[in-house]
Amino acid sequence: MHPQQNNDFPYWLLVAATLGLYLAYRVATDELYTQVITIVSKGMWLTIFVTVVTFLMASAFGLLLAVGSLSRFVIFRQLARFYIEIVRGIPILVLLFYIAFVAAPALVVAINWVIEPLGFDAMRTRDLSMMWKAILALTIGYSAFIAEVFRAGIQSVEQGQIEAAKALGLNGWQRFRHIVFPQAIRTILPPLGNDFIALIKDSSLVSVLGVADITQLGKIYAAGSFRFFETYNIVAYVYLMMTVTLSLGLRRLERKMRAEPKG
Repeated sequence: MHPQQNNDFPYWLLVAATLGLYLAYRVATDELYTQVITIVSKGMWLTIFVTVVTFLMASAFGLLLAVGSLSRFVIFRQLARFYIEIVRGIPILVLLFYIAFVAAPALVVAINWVIEPLGFDAMRTRDLSMMWKAILALTIGYSAFIAEVFRAGIQSVEQGQIEAAKALGLNGWQRFRHIVFPQAIRTILPPLGNDFIALIKDSSLVSVLGVADITQLGKIYAAGSFRFFETYNIVAYVYLMMTVTLSLGLRRLERKMRAEPKG
């Protein structure tokens, strides 16, 4: 990368801000745009909820997978690699349909097989909402990608420091907590932030299951009013406001972390 590229004036941001201000002006002055954003914004909290819950669950599971893939036990390494490679090869949309219409009903049958002999009422597939099916599918999908982020970050820590920690008598958990993870987080945070931004966009896929997120509400309004141009302008605008804001914040965090001296 040419050094001058780091000093480029962000003309793209100026253009994007101009378009954003224009759409904000239309929302403030045009009754149709106001009506669209009022309806679409009702799905914003659900989009945020799905994204945050999925990201937290996927991060926790991804960290577990990363540790498993680096385990000294071959069975854990092979199981983790099997999961990661298989799940990463399945499109998120296909995974959503598979979890909602294949895995979830199978899970309900398995639960009923356990609880019915105990005298509990049988569980029905519809008792598990489409929103939670979607969260489960996105968690499964993103955990495989996040696992690779954690694995790369953990492996970026110099082996000499780990050996020094062993010489000091630290056990595996202590080495991970005090030596490995605090250093690995510098490598992990930027791509992890990118995955969070990608998840915001991919959360729109839950609309195929009828979950009332931003995209689904926009689709319903457009189908009823035939105002596709205005509706999808607003839907794109809302997503861009969230993703561009987070992207700029992530870049600022990266610059701050690079400027901090390594302890």
